[in-house]
Amino acid sequence: MRRFLVLSPLLLLAACLPEARSSAPSAAVEAIPRPVQLAVIRHLPNESGPAFTGTLRPRREAEVAFRAGGRIAERLVDLGAEVEAGQPLFRLDARDLRLALAAAEADVLSTEASALNAANEAQRSRTLLSAGHVAAAFHEARETTARAAAQRLASARAQRDLAQNRLDYAELRAPAAGRVTAILGELGQVVSEGQPVVRLADPAEREVLVQIPESVSATPVANVRFWARPEVAVRATLREAAASADGVLRTYAVRYTLPEAPEWARLGMTATVTLGAALSEPLARVPLGALHDRGAGPMLWRVTEEGRVMAEPVQVLALSEATATLATTLPEGTRVVAMGAQLLEPQQRIRPVDVRLVGSLR
Repeated sequence: MRRFLVLSPLLLLAACLPEARSSAPSAAVEAIPRPVQLAVIRHLPNESGPAFTGTLRPRREAEVAFRAGGRIAERLVDLGAEVEAGQPLFRLDARDLRLALAAAEADVLSTEASALNAANEAQRSRTLLSAGHVAAAFHEARETTARAAAQRLASARAQRDLAQNRLDYAELRAPAAGRVTAILGELGQVVSEGQPVVRLADPAEREVLVQIPESVSATPVANVRFWARPEVAVRATLREAAASADGVLRTYAVRYTLPEAPEWARLGMTATVTLGAALSEPLARVPLGALHDRGAGPMLWRVTEEGRVMAEPVQVLALSEATATLATTLPEGTRVVAMGAQLLEPQQRIRPVDVRLVGSLR
């Protein structure tokens, strides 16, 4: 009896133990902070990338040429002049073109007479054939002659129209509004058809042309400072980059457009182009493992003072094998998760185990 009384409390304790273990709250497990590696945001200088020399160019520029050859008789514009669409720029000596037009008109008149005579002959032959006075072969020859004369008349009229057009081409007009950036022909010069005599540019859209080496990649944004006013920094965005290198220089032509080009910036000005500079938002470089995307764009996990994580959207400017360059509004010194971003959830508690060196973020 005494042995039974001693064992009874033990049996009761054993029966209650599994129930106690199974009823342990899951919140205790969730409350365990997840160990992560952190990185500290350090802003990069606005002009942290490689710098190259470029020139201000218009986005649209064309060399305009006569569509007829001859000697330049008049030059009606000067270098730097603003021109409107259809405005006369140059005139050729049109005496030879007028003679060519007169010869073409005379040829039309002569061909018209021949065609009319051939048509009348074919009509008379048709009447005689119906009366049985001529053979069918004779009539077919007259019809063939009339058709050939009609075709020669069409050709003569086309030649006359071409001569008229060439006479009109003796006056070179601006194909669109723009500014004269180069004079390639002068008074008295004999030019051939298609030889450029003036260069026109549209100054409304301006961009910087820069040559970059093979070891450097063009970045989406750049910082431009003109040599005339180096204290003014202008934001530029990448418009196009050459797909192949120059055969001599072995460099790639890259064009950065200036959405807010200053009024004083003139075509041909020299500028220093610093790649990877973003003036609107600070730049930061973080380990590649810090980036994460859950369908709403790239983001970082920012660590709060309470030791929890919050999602912060960022703009990715450039990627390398180990780091990513970002445009972000996060203040300097902000702690972010450097590795394991895909394992976290919003407001999850974390426990820092290591902090990346500041040098690794630059």
